[in-house]
Amino acid sequence: MTNEGKATPNKCTSETMTGLPQLTGIPVAVMVAALSLVGTSIAPSEESQYSLDNQSKDEKCLSQDVTMETEHVSQQVTQSTPAVHSDEKSTQDKDETASDIEKHQDTPKSRPVSELIKENILQQEKLKHPDLTKPLETKPNGVLEQVQTVKVAQMLAAFDSHKKSPEKALERKPSVRKDMFKRVVRASKFRHVFGQAVKNDQCYDDIRVSRVTWDSSFCAVNPKFVALIIEASGGGAFLVLPLHKTGRIDKAYPTVCGHTGPVLDIDWCPHNDQVIASGSEDCTVMVWQIPENGLVTNLSEPVVVLEGHSKRVGIITWHPTARNVLLSAGCDNLIIIWNVGTGEAMIQLEEMHPDVIFSACWNRNGSLICTACKDKTIRIIDPRKEEVIGEKEKAHEGARPMRAIFLSDGNIFTTGFSRMSERQLALWNPQAMDEPITVHEMDTSNGVLLPFYDPDTSVVYLCGKGDSSIRYFEITDEAPFVHYLNSFASKEPQRGMGYMPKRGLDVNKCEIARFYKLHERKCEPIIMTVPRKSDLFQDDLYPDTAGPDCAIEAEDWFEGKDGEPILISLKNGYVPGKNRDLKVVKKNILDNKLSNTTEKTGPANKCASSIVSTSNNNVNNLSSKLFHKMFLSHSLPFNHPSS
Repeated sequence: MTNEGKATPNKCTSETMTGLPQLTGIPVAVMVAALSLVGTSIAPSEESQYSLDNQSKDEKCLSQDVTMETEHVSQQVTQSTPAVHSDEKSTQDKDETASDIEKHQDTPKSRPVSELIKENILQQEKLKHPDLTKPLETKPNGVLEQVQTVKVAQMLAAFDSHKKSPEKALERKPSVRKDMFKRVVRASKFRHVFGQAVKNDQCYDDIRVSRVTWDSSFCAVNPKFVALIIEASGGGAFLVLPLHKTGRIDKAYPTVCGHTGPVLDIDWCPHNDQVIASGSEDCTVMVWQIPENGLVTNLSEPVVVLEGHSKRVGIITWHPTARNVLLSAGCDNLIIIWNVGTGEAMIQLEEMHPDVIFSACWNRNGSLICTACKDKTIRIIDPRKEEVIGEKEKAHEGARPMRAIFLSDGNIFTTGFSRMSERQLALWNPQAMDEPITVHEMDTSNGVLLPFYDPDTSVVYLCGKGDSSIRYFEITDEAPFVHYLNSFASKEPQRGMGYMPKRGLDVNKCEIARFYKLHERKCEPIIMTVPRKSDLFQDDLYPDTAGPDCAIEAEDWFEGKDGEPILISLKNGYVPGKNRDLKVVKKNILDNKLSNTTEKTGPANKCASSIVSTSNNNVNNLSSKLFHKMFLSHSLPFNHPSS
C-alpha cells in the first residue's frame, strides 16, 4: 500500500506536469492534446489555427514561466505530501471536480478567448496554492480529458461566433439599403431627363453677342426664327435667323437695326411667329414684322414705335392670351401696358416700385402680373385695377437681382441671393406671402439665375449667367415641393439663353425642352430628352399645350374680360399651316383694325405720350397717309414710302 501510494503520485504528477504546459499554452497545444487523448475526429479549422498560432506566440513566454513554477511546486508537493490520504478527502475532491465538469458542460455558449485563458491560469494557481495537502494524483485522466475537450469546444464556438457575426451583418445590410432606396428615390417620369448639345455643324457660328451689362436672356426663339442681340456700331441691332440657317453666319448678314441705342430685351409675339418686340436704351419700344422667309436686307423700319418711358427699357413681355397686348418696364420704375394695334399706352403703373424693376411676368391667363424690384420686394399686381394685391418684403435678402415667375397653379417661383451671397430658389403662395412654401440654397456663384418654366410638365430650368450648367427641377404638391432632377454641364460659360416653346419641339424624339445657349461667338442648341424605348407618341410627356391662337382681343381684355389659353395637341407634331398664318396676319397689325382705330381717334389719343410712327422720315402728312393706306391694303412687311 505504501509503495503503491508513493508510485501513484509520481505517475500522476508526471502526467499532470507534462500536460500543464500544454494546458497553459491553450490555443493549439491543448486542442491537439485533447484530440489525441479523447481520440475524436474533431480538428481545428485553418483560420482558427492561424489566429491561435498568432496568440500562442504572445503567450509563449508566460506559459514557460508558469510551467517552471508549477514544476517546482509539484516537486515540493511530492516530497512533503504524506503517502496515505484519507478516503473522505479524495471523495470530496472527486465531487468538486465532478461539479466543475458539470458546470463547464452546462455552459455551451461561446465565450471570448481571453476569458478562457484567465480561467486556465486560475486553475493552475489553485494547483500550486494553499491546497498543497490535496493530492494531485487524485485527478483521474478522464477528468483532465473532459476538461480539455470542454475548453476546445468553447474556443471553437468563440471563434465561430466571430465568423458568423459579419455574415449576419451582411445579410441585414441589403434590406436596410432597399428601405433607404425606397424612401429617398422619388418616382418621376422626368428623373432621367438628360441634355445633349448638337453637333458643330448645327450651331450658329461667328456671332458677335452683345456685351451690354444687363441681366436679360439676349435671345428669343419660336418655331420659325431665333433672334439674338448682337454688338452693333452706331446703335442697337439684333439678328433674326431662320432655324435652318445653321453654320457660319456671314458678317454682312442683314440685321434689325432701327434703335439708336443698344437693345436690352426682345420677345416674340405668342400669336404671330413673325412679329417681335424690342426694348432699348433709347427709351423706346419697337414692334417689327419679319418676312416669312427671313431678312434679305437690313430692317430699319418698325411697324410701330411705342414711346412713353423716360429711361431705358429693359423688360418686354407679351400677354399670353390677348392679342396685341404688350407690357414694358423701364429704369424709370414705370410699367406700361400697350395696345400695339393702336399704339396707345392703355395702363401706366406708377408709384408702385420705388426702385429698378428686375423682372415682370404674366400669370397663366394674363389677369395678374408679378414683379421683382431692387428693394427686395415681390409684388402681385392687378394691372386693370392698378393696385397691389400682395407683396413680400425681403423675399431674398441679398442685394443681387431677383427673378419671379408665375406657375400654372398660381404659385410664384423666385430666384435670388441670400445675405451671405448664396443663390436661392423659393416657392410662394400668393394667398399667404408671409412665409415661403420652401426655400433651397444652391451655391455661392454670383451669376443671376434665369428661370424658364414649362407649364405642361411643371419643370423649371435654371440658367445662370456666366455658368456652364443648366439645372432643372420638378415642382409638385409633395414636400419638399421643388425636387432636383439633374443638370446639364458643359465647358464654356453662357452669356444668354433662349427657350423654345413646346410647339416647336420634336415629339418623335421625346424632346421636352430645347435651349439656345449663347457663347461669346456662337449660339449652341441644347436638347433635353426623356429616354423612352417606344417610338409611339408619348401622351404623358406631351399634354395639350398653348397654341398660337389668341383667346380674346385687346379691347376685350382692357374691358375686364379674361381668357384661358387655347390648347392644341402635339400628337402629329406642330406644322404651321397657311390658313393659320393668313388668319393671324389679318387679325394682327396687318389688318385694317389699326387703320380704322387711328382714323377714328385721330391725333387725340387717350395717352398723349404714345405716338405711332413708322420712321424718322415719315413726319409730313403725305407720308402718314401713305402709311395708313398700306395698313388698309395689307401690304406689310412694307418698304419705305419713298420707294
